[in-house]
Order: sequence, then structure tokens, then C-alpha cells
Amino acid sequence: MMRVTMRQLQVFEAVARLRSYSRAADEIHVAQPTVSKQIRLLHEEIGLPLIELIGKKVFLTQAGEELYATCSAWLDSWGRFEQTIADLKGLKQGRLSIAAVTTTKYFMPRMLGPFCSQYPGIDISLEVVNRDRLLERMAQNQDDLYVMGIPPEDISTQSEPFLENPLVVLAPQFHPLVAKRNIQFSEVAHEQFILREHGSGTRLAVEKVFEERGFPLRVKMELGSNEAIKQAVAGGLGLSVLSKSTLNLDATQRDIAILDVDGFPIKRYWYLVRPRDKQLSVVAKTFMEFLKQHIDLLNPYGSR
Repeated sequence: MMRVTMRQLQVFEAVARLRSYSRAADEIHVAQPTVSKQIRLLHEEIGLPLIELIGKKVFLTQAGEELYATCSAWLDSWGRFEQTIADLKGLKQGRLSIAAVTTTKYFMPRMLGPFCSQYPGIDISLEVVNRDRLLERMAQNQDDLYVMGIPPEDISTQSEPFLENPLVVLAPQFHPLVAKRNIQFSEVAHEQFILREHGSGTRLAVEKVFEERGFPLRVKMELGSNEAIKQAVAGGLGLSVLSKSTLNLDATQRDIAILDVDGFPIKRYWYLVRPRDKQLSVVAKTFMEFLKQHIDLLNPYGSR
């Protein structure tokens, strides 16, 4: 009889799905040597090679493909069993996995802190990733809930708005438009913009606005973080459009300003999203209810 542990299956499933030892280690929060050790022990127990490393690429053998299909189904079934037991017990304890787009880092911790204080028996995993990675996680059903600004159109989901997410036009403090009011959209449309990468929720919203207004979007630079964009704007490299929630930590910052542009702020919301057929656990339902009752904790805009 094979003596395979659940941990070994979890590690193998992550490596097989991600095709990477390092990404698997990051996902399950262990060191890469631990992943390698678990895979080696699993190889020894099975008695056949499951994974081949060619260069730096991971490939599954025939036995590996068979085990991947088996353990994926088994882990999913076990997860549903654990959820059912928790639901039957009606206990406010367990584990909650949330994946959120990067901009939410400005406000989500202010909600998770009080939630953890009220429900100390619940362990929370918060993965902050870009939109493309979040959609990958959703397609693979890796988390209980997802937080994003624009729910996907090509995946069947249920989404609930829970917080306003206005987009504003930012300029360096010395820009001549800072002193103006009721700026026409055409006056900023000819400016060069610094934006997030293709596929980000904010980028999609900005592209849509320019398309609807009939103006070409002049992108001078793409940067991978909101902080880098704000620094670039402050340095006079161009204008930008960002979620107002990103300004929360910079209430005393004086080197960038919000422009009073016609049609802005763009009214948007943050959404809690999940696959349409996903059965929510008691823990996930508890978090959603807590969020609705304590939405005042998520005022990310301060006095600006």
C-alpha cells in the first residue's frame, strides 16, 4: 500500500499546475527546498518518475499526468468535505482565501484587521496580484473570493459591488492645468499619459473613456505599480489616471494634484467576485456579511 500524504499531493498538484517549483513554493508559502523534498519523497513512494526537469522547464511523465488528474479531483472533493463539515458545525473558524488586485492593498488591510480581531479562529490568506494572475487563479478555483474593479466578461461569475472606486486624473503640482476648473476633456486628451500595463482594470477603463470620447490615448510610459506611476507624474513625465484609493497613503503629498476634468472622477466600484457555481463556505459568507456591516472602515479617500 502506498503511503502518500495529503501534503505531498498538495505540493505535487501545485507544481504540476504551475509547471514551476518556485511558483509552487510561493503559492503554498514554503521554501523551494521543501517542495523539492516532498516531490522526491512522492517519487520514492510511487516508484515511478512523475516530473522531469529539462533545463529549467517542468514536464509531467505519463504517471505524473495520471496522478495530477487524480489528486486534483481528490483535493477538490476533500475541500468540499471540509466546507460541508464546517457548515454543519456552524462554526466561525476555518480558512478564508482571498485574491485581490494590487490596488486593493491601499484599503483591504483596514478591513481584514478588525475581521480577524472579531473572528480569531479564522485564518486568512490574502494574495495581492495583478489582474491577469487573479483571473488565472479564478479560472483554477484557487480562492474563496476575489476583489477587483472590473468583473470578467468571459468567465461566468457572481459579483457584488461593495465600495466606490472613482478614477481621477493626476498631474504634477507645477502643471498649468492644476489651477484651472472645469477643464475640458480635449485639453488633457493631447497630453502624454503614464499608465499601468495592458490588461489592468484601470487601464481598461481609461482606454474605454478615450475610445468613447473619440480621442487617441497617448501612452508615454507603462509602469507596473501605482507608486511608480505617482513618482513619474510628480517628476513631470506625464499625466495619469488612477484609482483615488491609491492616494490614501499620500494625504500629505504635495507634488501631485487631482485635475478637475469634465467627466471625472469616473464612477466605478470595487467588487467581490466568485465563480457563479461556487458554493460559499460559512467563513466566506461571514466575511461578506462583515464587509457589508462595516463598510465605513473602508473609506480610503481621507479628506482629499
